[in-house]
Amino acid sequence: MKVRSSAFASFILMFEVLGVALFLRGFFPAPVKSLSSKGSLEDLPAEPLSGGSPNASYIPRPLFGRLVIMLIDAMREDYVFGANGRVHMPYTRHLVERGSALSFVAKARSPTVTMPRIKALTTGSIPGFIDVLMNLNSPALLEDNLIWQAKTAGKKMIFYGDETWVRLFPKHFMEYDGTLSFVSDYTEADNNVTRHLDSTLKRDDWDILILHYLGLDHIGHISGPRSSLIQPKLLEMDDILKKIHGFLISKEAEGSLPYLLVLCADHGMSETGSHGGSSEPEVNTPLVLISPAFKRKVGMEKPDEVEQVDLTPTLALSLGLPISQNSVGRVIQSVFEETSLRDQLRFLHLNGHQLNSLLKDSIPDYEKEAGFEQYRVAEKAHGSWMKRYLEGNMSEVLTNMGKKVLKQYFEALSTMSSALSKQLGKYDVYSMIAGMVFVFQLLLVLLLAMPEALSGSASVDLPVISALLSLPFYLLCLLLASVHVLVCTSTESSCYFCSLSWGLVFAAIAFSSAMSCLMLYMMTRRLPLGLKLYGKSPLKSSSSEWSLSELDVLLLVGTAGHTLSLASSSFIEEEHQTWYFLLNTLCLVVFQDVCCKYFREKSGPGGEEEHVLPYKDYHKEEMYPEKWLALATPPFVLLCCRLLRYLNQTGMQWAHLPDLGHWLNSSEHKVVLSLLSAFSLVLIYFLIQRRCSLVSKIALALGLLGVYSYRAAVGNVLFPWQHSGRSMSK
Repeated sequence: MKVRSSAFASFILMFEVLGVALFLRGFFPAPVKSLSSKGSLEDLPAEPLSGGSPNASYIPRPLFGRLVIMLIDAMREDYVFGANGRVHMPYTRHLVERGSALSFVAKARSPTVTMPRIKALTTGSIPGFIDVLMNLNSPALLEDNLIWQAKTAGKKMIFYGDETWVRLFPKHFMEYDGTLSFVSDYTEADNNVTRHLDSTLKRDDWDILILHYLGLDHIGHISGPRSSLIQPKLLEMDDILKKIHGFLISKEAEGSLPYLLVLCADHGMSETGSHGGSSEPEVNTPLVLISPAFKRKVGMEKPDEVEQVDLTPTLALSLGLPISQNSVGRVIQSVFEETSLRDQLRFLHLNGHQLNSLLKDSIPDYEKEAGFEQYRVAEKAHGSWMKRYLEGNMSEVLTNMGKKVLKQYFEALSTMSSALSKQLGKYDVYSMIAGMVFVFQLLLVLLLAMPEALSGSASVDLPVISALLSLPFYLLCLLLASVHVLVCTSTESSCYFCSLSWGLVFAAIAFSSAMSCLMLYMMTRRLPLGLKLYGKSPLKSSSSEWSLSELDVLLLVGTAGHTLSLASSSFIEEEHQTWYFLLNTLCLVVFQDVCCKYFREKSGPGGEEEHVLPYKDYHKEEMYPEKWLALATPPFVLLCCRLLRYLNQTGMQWAHLPDLGHWLNSSEHKVVLSLLSAFSLVLIYFLIQRRCSLVSKIALALGLLGVYSYRAAVGNVLFPWQHSGRSMSK
C-alpha cells in the first residue's frame, strides 16, 4: 500500500504522542489518596478505654509556645555533624554536643527540589516528579498543611526568605518579605532576611517565625560544595542561629511554655553543587531541635535517622494542632520523652489514628496490611492501660505495661508510614513499558521507511495487508493478550492500562502486533538478507538495496546504547562518560575510513579485491592537501576532545578534583598567564615583521584574544595588579 510521506509522518507523529502520553501517565501517576478535607480538633478520636465510656475531651497540653524555623537551603548534614562541623558551625555544634538539643539526620525524598520539599515539610506527604515542573511557578497549596492549621488555630506567623512560601501560602502570614529564588546572588538574598531579625525578635506579637536562607544553595550552584565561599556562609548562618537563640533565651518568661528553635534544610547538595537527585549528599539533611524542654547533653551522640516528613506530625502535636490529613510521617518519639506516659500514649494514638485513616482511604485491601493489625492491637492494649490508670493503679507493672504499649504503637506507626510511602511513591510500570514499546516500534518503522520517504517519489510502500494476513500477527495478538491478562490479574496496585476497556486494550494490542509484523516485513525487504544467505557481501549489493557501512552500524548501535543508558539515573549522572567513549570511537572509525579511502585501490577495473599501496608506490601518487587535511582531522579532534575533557571535571564522582579550569581561575597563576600573554604579543609582532602567512597571523591573534577573554572573565590578565578572588556572580 503506497502512502505519501507527509501522511505517513503525520500518522507516526500522532501515535508517538499517544505513546509518550501513556508513558507519562505511568511516570506521573494520579494521586491515590483522596482526603480533600482538613482536620480539626473536633474530629480527633476519643482516648481508648476498655469497658467504659471513652474520654473524648482529653487533648495533651502543647509542649511549646513560640516556634522559630530556620531553614537553610541546600544544607548538607556533614556541614553540622561531619568532621568539619566545629569549624563550619561552632555554636550549633556546641548545642548539638553539650546543649539542650536533639539532633537528627532527616532524609528527604527525591525530587530534592525546593517546592516539593516545602510541601513535604508542611503537609507530611510525598510529592512526585510532576512537582518539579510546578517548582517554576508554585500555585497556592490547597492540601491540608501545618501552616493552614496554625492560622486556623489563631497563631500569628511571620515569614522572611524564599518567595516560594509566599506563593504556596499567599494569605497565611501576617507579615512577610519574599526574595527571588533563581538568582546567582548569595549575599543580598540572605541580608534581606537577616535585616528584619532584630526588630522582629524584640516583638511579642507573633507565635511562629519562619526564615528561609538561600545563599548556601546559590554558592553550591556557582562553585560547588567545596568552594572557599562555603565556610564564610556557614559561619554567617551559625552567627544568626546564635543571635536567635540568645533572643529566645532572654525572652523566656517564668511559667510560660518553652520555645522551640528548629534548624533544618529542604534538601542537600551533590558533589557538583546541584540537587534534584537521590544521592546521599542530596537527601541527607541536618535537623536540630533546640529547646529548654529537652535534657542537656553530656557528649556528642550519633544522630538518629528520621524521615523529613516526620517533622510535620511532630510539630503539629507539640503545638496542639491536628496532624495534616495526608501526612505519612510518624512522630519523633524523643521530642515527647519528657512528658507523662499518658500524654506520650495519646500523642502516638493520635498519629496512629491519622495514619490508619489515610491507609483505609489509599489502599483498597488495607485490612491485609500488617500496620493496620498492629495498630488495632496497640489501641486495644492502650485501652486496657487507660482502664487501670483511671482506677488509680500507679504500680511499676503499669509503667512497664505503658512502655510496652508505646513500643507497639511505634512499630505500628513505622509499618503504616512505610506502606503509605511506598504506595504514594509507586509508579505505574506496566503503563510505562507499554508506552515505551509503542514509541520504539514507531521509531523503528520510521527509520526503515526513511529511504523511500526521502526519495523522488516521496511515498512509502507499506506492506500492511501482508502484515495483517500473516501468521505472526495473530500469534503476537494472542501472546500480548495473555500477557495483559496475566499482569492485570496478578498485580496488587492499580494500573491505568489495566483500567481501560477491553475494546481499547484489544485495539492497542492489535496495533502493536501489526507494527511488529510491519517492521519485520520492511526489514526483510530493506536489508540484504538474501545476499547474506548466499554468502555474498551486503556491502556490494545493488544500488536499489539498502546497505550499512561500519560507520552506519556504529552510529545506530551507539545511539541505541546511549538511549538505553538513560533508563538509569546513575548513567544519567555520568552521561558524559558515554559521550566521551562514543566520540573517541567515532573518530577512530572515521580515521580508518579515511585511510581506506586514500591508501587502497582496486586490483582491476572489475575486480572486487583491494590491497594497500606500498609506501614507495604511494608517494608516486599525486597527493593533494585535502588528503592530508582529511587524515589529520580525526587525530586533531581526538586531541581537542582530550583537552576539553581535562579543562573541567564533570560528573558526580570527579567534580571536586582539580583540573585545568581550576588552574586558570586561580589567582596564584596570574603572573604566569600575564607572561604568556606578553610572549604571544612579541611572537605576533615577530611573525608580522617576517611577513608570515595571513592564516598564521589570524590564528595567533584569535588564540591571544581567547586567552585575554577567558582571563578577563575572572579579572586577572588585563589588570593583574588587582585582586581576582571575587565571585563570578558579582
